[in-house]
This record gives sequence, structure tokens and C-alpha cells, in this order.
Amino acid sequence: MDVVLVLGRVLLVALPIFSGLTVHQSRDGVEAARASGAPAPELLVPLSGAGLAAGGLMVALGLWADAGALILIATLAPITYYMHAFWKLEGMDRVMQQTNFFKNLAMIGGWVVVFWAYNQGQDLPASLTDALFGRI
Repeated sequence: MDVVLVLGRVLLVALPIFSGLTVHQSRDGVEAARASGAPAPELLVPLSGAGLAAGGLMVALGLWADAGALILIATLAPITYYMHAFWKLEGMDRVMQQTNFFKNLAMIGGWVVVFWAYNQGQDLPASLTDALFGRI
């Protein structure tokens, strides 16, 4: 069953790792954030990419996965609000952004479960470290 836990963690963070290392490090990512009205896109887009990649790698490896999950949540929540503000749009643009908004909420929900699982006072298999925060 260890392989199931590892596979689940890797699949849950594949998108943020990929996006953090590509889109968030590109000029197009900065321009998209600027067009969406996100604050300080030149600074925050690459920084958010680093947060997504680092938090994602932590969860995938089971390296203080609880802290990695919190990093991912803290990074993706404002991205979801600024970049997928479907309530400001109409037509197909609204549908596309609404889909991305709820996709991000689903990922955040998965990371909440990862945080919870690592903080139940037991060691999870196939992890490089135990929880950073202990039982909460």
C-alpha cells in the first residue's frame, strides 16, 4: 500500500510542480497576472512558482509533507482568487475560469487532507520525514 500513498501524493502535486517550474517562471505568466489585476506580478508570479514547486516536491517526497501542503495552500489560494475570478466574466471566458477556480479548490482540498493525514500522530509510510508540526 506504500506505493498507493506515493502515487497519490505525486499525482496530487504534478500540476503545481509543472506549473511552478514553467508558467510561473515565464513572461507570459507575468503578463497574464498583470491582465487579471494581480498585485506585483513581476515579483509574485515567480515567487508563487517557487512556492508551488517547493511545496509540491515536499508533498511528493513526503519531506515534511504537512508543511509542503500548507505552502501549497497559501500559494494557490490567492492565485485562485486573482487569476480565476470567473464572477467578473461572461460567456466561455466565465466557464473556463470557473472550471479552473474549482479545479484549484479541489487541489486545495486534497492538500488539506495531506496536512491532516500527516498530523494524526502516526508515521506515514513511504515518507522521507515525519510531520513537521506534529499532532494539531
